[in-house]
Amino acid sequence: MTIEQTTPTTRVILEQGGGWRRWSTWIAWSVAGLSLLVAFGSAGAAARYFQRDSRVIEGYHSLSRVAPSKIAIVDVSGAIMSGSGFTRAQLDHVADDESVKAIVLRVDSPGGTVSGSDELHYRLSALARDRDLPVVVSMGGIAASGGYYVAMANGGREDVVFAEPATLTGSIGVIIPHFDVSKLLERYDVRDDSVASGPLKEMLSPTKARSPELAERERKVLQDLVDEMFARFKSIVKQGRPKLDDDAVAKVATGQIFTAQQAVDAGLVDRIGFLEDAVKRAVELAGLSDDTARVVRYSRPRGLLQDVLGGDFTAGTQGLAARGPLEAFAEWTAPRAWYLCSWWPAVVASR
Repeated sequence: MTIEQTTPTTRVILEQGGGWRRWSTWIAWSVAGLSLLVAFGSAGAAARYFQRDSRVIEGYHSLSRVAPSKIAIVDVSGAIMSGSGFTRAQLDHVADDESVKAIVLRVDSPGGTVSGSDELHYRLSALARDRDLPVVVSMGGIAASGGYYVAMANGGREDVVFAEPATLTGSIGVIIPHFDVSKLLERYDVRDDSVASGPLKEMLSPTKARSPELAERERKVLQDLVDEMFARFKSIVKQGRPKLDDDAVAKVATGQIFTAQQAVDAGLVDRIGFLEDAVKRAVELAGLSDDTARVVRYSRPRGLLQDVLGGDFTAGTQGLAARGPLEAFAEWTAPRAWYLCSWWPAVVASR
């Protein structure tokens, strides 16, 4: 009798235990699924804080540290040798970041190649147009020639080109450098005996002796090239400064370098101001405020050399470690004004 009573009781307890296990398993899976959804949601919401491009490191610059909307400072610094350098990497980074609502283009460049300047202008203009991004220009120590060319990718808006009080800008023009050392070689009994497919194949050769007729022919060909590229430069200036008519552009497109105040008077620059003034204008154009905008700036990833020696060799777009001899030469030969009470070692240290 006792055995018969015990057996059913045991069976009931076992059945109740199995039901609890099923419920607990269901609850555990539900919690796990919910946690997974929350994790994915959090990752998606915070994706704007993650680095997605190994060529670029994004860092906080100013205003709100937690605001989801960004104002991106894009640097164009040093000689512009091509359109595929660090400035291009910054633009690609902005293109992939939907949280960027405006761009502050920080220009500190004496210019560079025609093709490199034109490509950067094109990339920035296309990005601003496709994303409807306001572009505000902040000029540093120098924003001349190709540097000014790139700055004209501002969409033609009003009150968007800022120059610091000591900025040098302008230098609107085109130059094809050419040196003739053939007479020098003759003094040492050296003659250029290159074989070419045609007389114009050796244009710009510094060692080739030319007849007066051939020299004149070459110069006409080169002048035509310069004139065509110069006409494009002036059209780009008119796009970025729509208030300037043909006569006004002709007056400033002489290759002359202007101070900031002279540039304002000539209509090349809107206002004299610093980077923070350009940022303030970008925040305004983006429809944001100091509390809803996070200003970010980009830098190159640090390498082993920087970690071992210390210091920042990659500041801006053209750090010393990133410059080749041609870029360094182009920048050192660019016209600059100095407030300097020292000699060469201090100049080197200042870089």
